[in-house]
Amino acid sequence: MTQGAHGHAADARNRDILIYVNGELQPRDRAVISVFDSGFILGDGVWEGLRVHRGRIAFLDMHLDRLCEAAKAIDLDIGMDRAALSAALYQTLSANRMSEGVHIRLMVTRGLKSTPYQDPRACIGPATVVIIPEYKLPLPQTLTRGLRLFTVHVRRGAPDVQDPKLNSHSKLNCITACIQATKAGADEALMLDPHGFVATCNSTHFFIVRRGEVWTPTGRYCLAGITRANVLRICHESGIAAYEKDFSLTEVYSAEEAFVTGTFAGVAPVIEVDGRRISPGRGPLVERLQRLYLELIERDIATHAP
Repeated sequence: MTQGAHGHAADARNRDILIYVNGELQPRDRAVISVFDSGFILGDGVWEGLRVHRGRIAFLDMHLDRLCEAAKAIDLDIGMDRAALSAALYQTLSANRMSEGVHIRLMVTRGLKSTPYQDPRACIGPATVVIIPEYKLPLPQTLTRGLRLFTVHVRRGAPDVQDPKLNSHSKLNCITACIQATKAGADEALMLDPHGFVATCNSTHFFIVRRGEVWTPTGRYCLAGITRANVLRICHESGIAAYEKDFSLTEVYSAEEAFVTGTFAGVAPVIEVDGRRISPGRGPLVERLQRLYLELIERDIATHAP
């Protein structure tokens, strides 16, 4: 079982899943890629995490937008258009007879290389496309009791170093942040930007509540989060004041509520940051946002029903 916002209980059904690898569905123990794959050698690729609800993939258009934009930005030819990617995702779900409680990882790498070297010109074939669907739900206590965060020394870099808006396979900075937070006894890492303001968490986006207002970092130093964007949307639709702005740890420590967002767990409360108690558990605004977010998912899948 993983920890943090992605904590989940093991599900025996996942032993028998079929995994999509370059157009073929393979049993879990035979779903493999080459040691010469760009993703294995260099982390050269992009990916999306997706949530399945009532047989439909929530916010699929937004996820495909982000995937295709990232691939274009790094000059990676996926070799499949949006319709083909969508069809492959639903083909994989259908083959596994999955319709609820499912999390999908869609991964695209630059493909095979003739030799272990970073230059994309060493690639000798098309992109590698992998789809892993699993029965995976967030732990109930993640959504009610909340998470504890620890501010790490690892910063979110500027876009001229490695643009944090890219959902790339190269996640070493987030991994080292996660390690430091784990060693400190926390569930997840809180990361600062190069100027010392709060940026994001290692695998989720961060929000605080102050005097009834919802604040989240500007977005300059974090992934273009889809759940983050949807939470800002439901705030605006529901008359909840919400702002993207710079704020410091001092303002975090004195917040009334805090929470993180992500495709896997949706909206999850934060009860503690750096040993400072933010709230004893899930606060009233976080509980309201959880409800509004689930309603937005229902609206989205109704719009894209078959």
